Amino acid sequence: MTTTNKPRRKVFVTAGCNTISMGSGRKEFHPKKPRPGLEDYIQEAGRAVLKRIGGAKNVDEGVIGNFMAGRFNSQGNLAALIPSIDEGLMFKPCTRVEGACCSGGLALISGIKSVLAETAETVLCVGVEVQNTVKALYGADILATAGWSRERKAGHAYFFPGKFSDRAGAYFAKYGRERTRKAMARWYRGAVENARLCPTAQEYHNSVKDLEAQALVEPNPRSFVEHLNVFDCSKVSDGASAIAIVSEEGLKAAGIPKNEAVEVVSWGQVEADLTRPPDDLTRLETTRRAAEQALMSAGITVNDLATVETHDCFTIAGILAAEALGLAAPGEGPDFVLDGHTARGGRIPFNTTGGLIGWGHPTGATGVHQAVTLLEQLTGKAGASQIELSPKRPYGLSINMGGDDKTVVAVVYRKG
Repeated sequence: MTTTNKPRRKVFVTAGCNTISMGSGRKEFHPKKPRPGLEDYIQEAGRAVLKRIGGAKNVDEGVIGNFMAGRFNSQGNLAALIPSIDEGLMFKPCTRVEGACCSGGLALISGIKSVLAETAETVLCVGVEVQNTVKALYGADILATAGWSRERKAGHAYFFPGKFSDRAGAYFAKYGRERTRKAMARWYRGAVENARLCPTAQEYHNSVKDLEAQALVEPNPRSFVEHLNVFDCSKVSDGASAIAIVSEEGLKAAGIPKNEAVEVVSWGQVEADLTRPPDDLTRLETTRRAAEQALMSAGITVNDLATVETHDCFTIAGILAAEALGLAAPGEGPDFVLDGHTARGGRIPFNTTGGLIGWGHPTGATGVHQAVTLLEQLTGKAGASQIELSPKRPYGLSINMGGDDKTVVAVVYRKG
């Protein structure tokens, strides 16, 4: 296990911004009415960051995370959309990165490494996806390209719901179905309740009274998948998130005090073989390794974390992440959730603005959105979604996953 992912130069994130996560559930959303496009979201998020850091003159380079604009929007070469944010970004180096749903996390790592390499003092990091351009079944096929192409041919029509349905089914068989389903419903409830506190969240307008009862609707394999219902799944989302990755010099140039930034303490970046199925469907092994690498590099344990932003693309993934972090033993993740430990007032609040299920999952933006959420929480600027922070636990952790636990980036942040 490497322990070298600890910056030798101080790196911070600051001035984060999220657009609305647009899709079904938002009052403004209508599938047949015109909506913002890819460049609109990029410009909205990017301009908000520039306004907070003193303008484009303070940016040395840009990086954008995106998964499938080529299929959803017939648009490639996204790096060249960064200068559309501001004339002052013209002719500055920009890069587009892709790693399925971990594209945003990889964009963060790319920007962090540029600051560490001293090729930049300030990097504008953007994540974006616009997915409501095709019908859900076609979108599922596009998103399936995050899996192995040969496996896709034999996979479920709803490929990734099918994959995580298989994980849920394996977990039911090994550890019991009833309490696991209850914990999945509790996870859904927590996600939506947190989203109701965040005006940009896709589930912000959700007014269902008994969320757990809704989430316990029995799966229908004839119309969807065997072990998950639609409430177990993150929704199709459009949106962008942006953040500035800066050195101490970058902070000074922007005129931003350290208490309005959070320090990047360490990270874990782990890749698994796309062509190999998981050894154990009831474990997120790549997630476990990435988080372990990040925590070890930071010199802390999971008990030092104030909050976690994890990749709950499906409710079962949230439970498996709690186990991957070592917060619960294998098979005990449902109890950890049902006991309220992941709730906003619990032992370690997860996904305080709703996560992928509540806030939304514009795939290329998710990793950046997680960073923005942790920035807001650790600086006390999360508004209605703010949790109470203990000075004894000044750290936050983000976990961004691509594919079926294949590409994972975990980042540890510390309050400035």
